[in-house]
Amino acid sequence: MKQIILTACLVTVAIGGINLLESCKSTDVDASSTTTTPGSSTTATSGSSTTLTTNSNTITTALATTATTTTCASTGVAQVVCLAEAFKATLSSTQLSTMQLTYTKANAQKWSNLPAGLSARNGISLGALSTTQLAAFRNLMVAVLALNATNEGYDEMVGNLVADDYLNTIGGGSDYGAGNYYLSFLGTPSTSGLWAILFTGHHYTQPYTFNAGAVTGVTPAFRGTEPQAAVTAGSRTYQAFEQERVAFAAMLTGLSSTEQTTAKLSGSYSDLVLGPGQDGKFPSTKSGIQVSELSSDKQALVLAAIKLYVNDMNTSTAATILTKYTNELASTYVAYSGNTSMTASGDYVRIDGPSVWIEFSYQGGVIIRNTPHSHSVWRDRSGDYGGN
Repeated sequence: MKQIILTACLVTVAIGGINLLESCKSTDVDASSTTTTPGSSTTATSGSSTTLTTNSNTITTALATTATTTTCASTGVAQVVCLAEAFKATLSSTQLSTMQLTYTKANAQKWSNLPAGLSARNGISLGALSTTQLAAFRNLMVAVLALNATNEGYDEMVGNLVADDYLNTIGGGSDYGAGNYYLSFLGTPSTSGLWAILFTGHHYTQPYTFNAGAVTGVTPAFRGTEPQAAVTAGSRTYQAFEQERVAFAAMLTGLSSTEQTTAKLSGSYSDLVLGPGQDGKFPSTKSGIQVSELSSDKQALVLAAIKLYVNDMNTSTAATILTKYTNELASTYVAYSGNTSMTASGDYVRIDGPSVWIEFSYQGGVIIRNTPHSHSVWRDRSGDYGGN
């Protein structure tokens, strides 16, 4: 392997079994097999590459520890309120006024798929938090997201931050990285009133809306990742959004040629239809193939793809939502554009039900050129922003 020493960064990647050097603008990375390491250096030994210790971001290092230290013994929404108040207690008065805002629809809609430097967010950035404050944030997120599932739930959130750290190290600059993700509380945490948690940054947005002591909405939730390839930080390797791509490919390639023809959309799609700023613009007419027309094994593949979104939430929240989507599965439609394998830029798929709306778009890289990366959104026709 030829090695070139760069002052900015040096990362070795594997493409088709050949080791290549990725510099501050990288190209042509195989999303299904590559492992990249943010902030690391490499050496060549006997024609192979050895990755040395990763210089992990202190934020993702702190968040990678999921053990909680909290006195909140309650459960359900009461526990979330307790943990929210515990986080608030770690903030200065200035930080608190930045982080806790009035609940308005406009504040709830303050999210984007762009880095925060290009599309401002409300709230306090992770980069402004101390170690103690990051631990309190971690405790809160552990309570609302699924645990102990690789690249799902809480682990997926951390993996998204790790991927953004990687973009920072290879030439993305200061607009990228875990420090540019923002947390806000909209309204006052309560087991009786209306309030929301909004955590949002470049490739990850997750709201949680509460009212009268119940979870009333967890959408719109945006997911994406660049690189699509695996990224190593510390002792962990993440590939935050690859399993969704694989699930959609399994769902589509499992269709017969006739079913694929029915499901295929006439147009092409370079991005999401209902991404940021497109609230409430659901198509009035369904497109594609109705799930009721599929065999039970093919219906199971549709439900498996849906579960990868819903099961990001904690167990009780996910169970309630999944029951609704399962009951509506027969009236749900699947549609796609491009290739059924979901491997090329321009490949697109959607699941559109009476309630659920999920889109996945594979599109050209921004920092990693000539390599597709994913954008995806999960919406609910009646549940976005808690139905408010």
